Amino acid sequence: MSSTHRIHAGVWALAVTAFAIGVAEFIVVGVLPAIAQDLHVSLAQAGSLVGTYALALAIGTPIVVLGLARLPRKPLLMALVTTFLFGNLLSAFSTGYHMLLLGRIITAIAHGSFFAIGATVAARLAAPGAASRAISVMFAGLTLAMVIGVPLGSLMGNGLGWRLPFFGVAVLAAIALVATARWVPTLPTQKAASAFVQLSALKQPTILAMMSITVLGFGASFAAFTFITPILTGISGFSVHTASMLLVVFGIATLVGNMAGGRWAASLGWPTALRRMLPALMAVFVLLAFSLSNKLAVVPLLFIWGVLAFGMSPGFQAGMLETASRWAPRAVDFASALNISAFNLGITLGEILGSGLVAQNKMAMTPWVGMLLVLLAQIPLLWLTRKHNQRN
Repeated sequence: MSSTHRIHAGVWALAVTAFAIGVAEFIVVGVLPAIAQDLHVSLAQAGSLVGTYALALAIGTPIVVLGLARLPRKPLLMALVTTFLFGNLLSAFSTGYHMLLLGRIITAIAHGSFFAIGATVAARLAAPGAASRAISVMFAGLTLAMVIGVPLGSLMGNGLGWRLPFFGVAVLAAIALVATARWVPTLPTQKAASAFVQLSALKQPTILAMMSITVLGFGASFAAFTFITPILTGISGFSVHTASMLLVVFGIATLVGNMAGGRWAASLGWPTALRRMLPALMAVFVLLAFSLSNKLAVVPLLFIWGVLAFGMSPGFQAGMLETASRWAPRAVDFASALNISAFNLGITLGEILGSGLVAQNKMAMTPWVGMLLVLLAQIPLLWLTRKHNQRN
């Protein structure tokens, strides 16, 4: 039997929801200038729609997962998809910046909780030894959104109004709800540990180290990626239409990277996979910093950037699940939620640092921030790898 056949139908259903979530999270990047103009806010303030979304997700996800730990997984996933749908409708109908921000916050909390719980469900549905691949399939929905959903939404939003993509995401959420109901099985409810036991995971240095790897390694890309459209148009000299097409290039790269990253994490082990990809990503940021004004160089670098940045995602999440299973076995769901928070704390960190440079008219320096964050991520990775090796 091929490895593809070992992927449970329920995992593909989770990927459908991840696709809708991916479009919702990153669509703002493609229409950021349009939102800023329509709502009469600065580009830097509009950029906070990305950072605040990620921050709300980071704070809300562990709280929701902790509070709902004893509920059956399937009904909980369906409730989260419904909440996600409502948040996108609120965003679509928003009449001002703060109403849009509220819609984004509601969407973010549902998003993070779905991914935290969905990752553990995907791992439970996977064949023995295939958890990394199952997680990568789920995350593939997120990256596929960047190939199809975000560029298409960008074209629609810039041509027909930025609200239209949010209505589109609401339709996707409705489809995802049906897919979840149909394909995700009813799993036996696992006995949840007390809140005190789960919160004790926060005292584990290994859990905190894995979170810091995710924050720094994943967040490194978002100093520049948050402002990728104005970078491509204002620095590289591409038209808005071409910039939208280049988001397709980046999106294809994230899909390729995510699927390859799942295989690398499964075959090499997540520590080795991350130790190889992080230095490569650092080199890409250095090359980008020197090449943003060179159209011929930007396109291939954009592709390699996407492959590496999102190729690490399965490794980050598989690393947390393995770390939690060793050092916090009664709080695996909560640890998964903490790592989903870490992904988005990274996005927030990258956006804040990027916005600071943009506010000072130094947008071209954003790749250097990414390079520095990737460099820092390798310190806790080396320490955690040593701890895992000692435990084996």
